[in-house]
Amino acid sequence: MTDTYAPRAAVQARPGAGSAVLDVVVPVYNEEADLGPCVRRLHAHLTAQFPYPFRITVADNASVDGTPAVARALADELPEVGVLRLDEKGRGRALRAAWSASPAPVLAYMDVDLSTDLAALLPLVAPLLSGHSDLAIGTRLARTSRVVRGARREVISRGYNLLLRGALAARFSDAQCGFKAIRADVAAELLPLVRDTGWFFDTELLVLAQRAGLRIHEVPVDWVDDPDSRVDIVATALADLRGIGRLGRALVTGALPLAQLRAQLGRGPLPAPPAQVPVGLPRQVARFAAVGVASTLAYLLLFVLARGPLGAQPANLLALLLTAVANTAANRRLTFGVTGLRHVGRHHLQGLLAFALGLALTSGSLAVLHATTPPSRPLELAALVTANLAATALRFLLLRLAMHHRP
Repeated sequence: MTDTYAPRAAVQARPGAGSAVLDVVVPVYNEEADLGPCVRRLHAHLTAQFPYPFRITVADNASVDGTPAVARALADELPEVGVLRLDEKGRGRALRAAWSASPAPVLAYMDVDLSTDLAALLPLVAPLLSGHSDLAIGTRLARTSRVVRGARREVISRGYNLLLRGALAARFSDAQCGFKAIRADVAAELLPLVRDTGWFFDTELLVLAQRAGLRIHEVPVDWVDDPDSRVDIVATALADLRGIGRLGRALVTGALPLAQLRAQLGRGPLPAPPAQVPVGLPRQVARFAAVGVASTLAYLLLFVLARGPLGAQPANLLALLLTAVANTAANRRLTFGVTGLRHVGRHHLQGLLAFALGLALTSGSLAVLHATTPPSRPLELAALVTANLAATALRFLLLRLAMHHRP
């Protein structure tokens, strides 16, 4: 099947150091030791391997060490290097400022630790240069990616992206890989709509791009995790959960001008696929069980992350609400074969009814446990798993009745 729309115009390379085709932004905060080796290595790679004029922009997020001096020295040493100094922290804030000010037609960014193999840079930006795609992301979750990182980060990354698929219907595989690119004309339209200034910036940008009908290209990358990473995983996870809730609410209420964006930027739809054959009960049960296992793992992960700062009952409420929305969306599409927006609001309301019953079961089990035994994480998790199994059977019956109802 072929696309029914014309591609965007290809980016034309122009001679001269002042007309860079690609601007690679490196956001930094207190990186005086790593900044010099990173930029020199990136500059050497682009000089040797990239066939177009380029520039590198160091976006300093209000560093309080020697980072600004190192950045200025690099700009004096290498003519393709520029420096942007910000007075406030935030990776999203730095990218918004650097990308908005850049004259280059293709914009990219990468983390200062260069965890991603630079050999993936040209495959990342080539579809944007040709007009084939609008955004490009590196993915560590493809089967052909080679990744070296701890089990904890691997589980959190996969759980987060699974949550995005359920809660926001994301179709991209790796939202938080620090290796992305975007066409400047697309960035000019999307950036004013992205509210986050921190780590959720990437996810929000990608969700808006997907909903606007833009094409997101994915490149499997080789990735070696930085053991000196200073990211606060718990704080970042909680901020991302708040971002998912805010963005989901904006999508549901129609607060974002998605129709206008799609008409202005989106690529035309492909012909509709043939009508799907209804899925039989045995397959529904199998698919519901698979979605349930994934939802339970995501629920337990979110509960463990939120248990410390919030307490058991609020953590249970937050984890169950988020995974309930994701569970309904996944079962609607995968288990019961329902697509499109028809009845989606009613389906989610009925999913929330199942959520309320599940909340009553899980909260009740926690209350009984805390009233009869001393608090214990293993006992809490065991009680929650048992209660969730009971809630799962009830959820299947409620959702099956809702999805098969066709007034």
